[in-house]
Amino acid sequence: MQKNSSAEGGHTTSSTNIASLWLRLGLGIAMLPHGYEKLTHFAELRNSFMTFLGLSDPVSLALAIGAEFFCSILLAIGLLTRIVLIPLIITAFTIVFVAHQGDIVGEGAAGFLLLVGYVTSLLLGAGKYSVDAVISKKVA
Repeated sequence: MQKNSSAEGGHTTSSTNIASLWLRLGLGIAMLPHGYEKLTHFAELRNSFMTFLGLSDPVSLALAIGAEFFCSILLAIGLLTRIVLIPLIITAFTIVFVAHQGDIVGEGAAGFLLLVGYVTSLLLGAGKYSVDAVISKKVA
């Protein structure tokens, strides 16, 4: 295994890639059921969902489903990773600071942890064990 610079505390490139994979899978799987629940109950929720930025209930719900369900799947497999993290970060930010009024230690704690994970994953990138890495090898 190749070592990265000692400034990184002796972590190997391989361990960083495995950590990135583990983080992506965990975050994608954690949010997926929330999006699936909204997707399967769209008809019941469409007129009672939280409005966001002046958008109608159905539009806000569709955006939440897009992020929570579809972006979570793409995150887990590592496809368009940094792009799909943007709506997920916005969703987690909304969960914490709009739906739970910034309560990061109570009701909004899970959303805050997702927000921290999403930002961390954005900084790390998809890593070697991702569809993004496979695609970039074929292009190069």
